[in-house]
Amino acid sequence: MWWPGTLVQVSLFRALHEREKQQSMSRAKFFLIALICSFSWYLVPGYLFTTLTSVSWVCWVFSKSVTAQQIGSGMRGLGLGAVTLDWSAVSSFLFSPLISPFFSIVNIFAGYILIVYIAIPTAYWGFDLYNASRFPIFSSHLFTAVGKKYDISAIVNDKFELDQAKYTEQGRIHLSMFFALTYGFGFATIAATLTHVLLFYGREIYERYHASYRGKEDIHTKLMRRYKDIPSWWFYLLLGVTLAVSFVLCIFLNDQIQMPWWGLLFAGAMAFVFTLPISIITATTNQTPGLNIITEYAMGLIYPGRPIANVCFKTYGYMSMAQAVSFLSDFKLGHYMKIPPRSMFLVQFIGTILAATVNLAVAVWLLDSIKNICQDDLLPADSPWTCPGDRVFFDASVIWGLVGPKRIFGTLGNYPAMNCPTGSNGNDATGNTLELQCLDYSWNNFQFYIFRYRKQWWQRYNYVLSAALDAGVAFMGVLLYFSLGLENKSLTWWGTDGEHCPLATCPTAKGIVADGCPVN
Repeated sequence: MWWPGTLVQVSLFRALHEREKQQSMSRAKFFLIALICSFSWYLVPGYLFTTLTSVSWVCWVFSKSVTAQQIGSGMRGLGLGAVTLDWSAVSSFLFSPLISPFFSIVNIFAGYILIVYIAIPTAYWGFDLYNASRFPIFSSHLFTAVGKKYDISAIVNDKFELDQAKYTEQGRIHLSMFFALTYGFGFATIAATLTHVLLFYGREIYERYHASYRGKEDIHTKLMRRYKDIPSWWFYLLLGVTLAVSFVLCIFLNDQIQMPWWGLLFAGAMAFVFTLPISIITATTNQTPGLNIITEYAMGLIYPGRPIANVCFKTYGYMSMAQAVSFLSDFKLGHYMKIPPRSMFLVQFIGTILAATVNLAVAVWLLDSIKNICQDDLLPADSPWTCPGDRVFFDASVIWGLVGPKRIFGTLGNYPAMNCPTGSNGNDATGNTLELQCLDYSWNNFQFYIFRYRKQWWQRYNYVLSAALDAGVAFMGVLLYFSLGLENKSLTWWGTDGEHCPLATCPTAKGIVADGCPVN
C-alpha cells in the first residue's frame, strides 16, 4: 500500500530540502521553472482567454445544431473532440492525472467509454429512455415532465419536510440521462469495492493482521520505532467527545437536525465497516469510492421526507469515512518522512479545527458577497461560481431525503430499473466529460509512454511536475481573485464568453419549450 497521492508531497519536500550532486537539472530547479510556467500561463485561461478551458470546436462548426452541440460540448455534453489548455480543468475532478497508476487509468477510461459513448447515446438517442429527450443530455438540475426546472421550494413545508399535496400537484421529479445513469452505475460501486478488496486483498489483509502480532516490520516501521507511539486513549477520548456532541445535537436540536439518535449510530457503523476496503482502494489506485449514494439511499428508505436528516446522515456516514481515509493518508506521509506520530496527531487535530472554522467563515462571506452565487442560470457564462458540487449535493438531498428513493428509483418513481446494480467511482455527478477525457490523455502520456520509455525522467520529475502545476494554478488563482475578482474587473470579448455551446443544454423532444432553445 503505497498511497500514490502522498508521493507527490514526498517528492516536493525532497526537492526543496535535499541537496543533489547529480549533473542533471535538480528537482528544486525543475519545480521552480514548472511553477513559474504554470503560474504565468494560468493568467490566460483563468482571465484573458477563458474559452481555452473548454475548446469545443464542434459547437463552433455546427452553431445551430442542438445534437451536434450535445455531442461536442466539453462542459455540458459528451465532449467529442473537445480539448482544454487549462490545468485546473484537467485536475479539478479526479485530481492530478500524473499520480494514479496505469491500471487505474485503464479502468476509469473503460468506464468512461462505457457510460459516455455507449450507454448515454444509446439511452438518449436510441431508445429515448424515460423520455430523456425532453431534458438536457447533461445536467444536474431536476425537471418536471414537460422539461421545466422543478420548483423545489414549492414542495417543502415550513418544517423542511415534504408537502405531499404540493408534490402531487407538481408531479414526479425527472433527471437528465447523464444524472440518472450516473446514479444507476453508482449503485454497484460499493458492492464492487467490497468484492474487489475481498478477492484481491483478502489474503494480504489476513497476513498483515497476523504479522502485526508476530512483530514482522518493514524498514519504515523499524525506523519509526524510535518515536513514542500515540496512546490509544487519545483516540478514544476524541471519539467520545465527538459522539457526545453529536448526540446532543440529535436529541436537543432535533427540530433543526431532523436525524434521530439511532441514525448517528447507524452512520458511524457504516463508516467503520467501509473505511478499511476503501482505504485499500485509495492506497493502490489514488481513487476514493464514495459512500454518498449508499448513505443517502439507506437513510432515504428508512426516514424519507426529511432532507436535513438525510444530509446529516450522509455527513456522518460518508464524510467520516472520507476524513478517516485522509487521516490515514497523512499518517502515511508522516511514515515516509519519519515525522513523530504524536506530532502528526496534534497537527491533524489543530488543523482540523482551524480548517473547519476558516472554511465556514469563508463560505458565509462568499454567500453574502457574491450576487447569485451557485445559481448558474443567473450568472455570466464564464463565471467560476456555479458550484457544481454544491448543486449536486442540494439535488441529492431532494432526491434521497425530501422526495425519497421510492418516489424516484422505486415503484412510485420514473427510474425503477436504476435500482438494480449495474462503473463509476461512486461519487455524485459533479465532473464533466472534458475533465475525464483530458485526464485519460494525460494519464496515457505520462503513466504509460513516459513511464515506459523515459522511466528515469519519470521517476525523477513526474511527481514534482504535478506539484508545480497545482501550485502555479493555485497561486495565480488567488492573485486573480484578490486583485481583479473582488473589484469585479473582467474582460468582455469572444474569448471570455464561455465555450460557445449554448444549445448543448437544450432538449430535443418535439414541443418542449426551453429558454434560448429552438422548438422542434
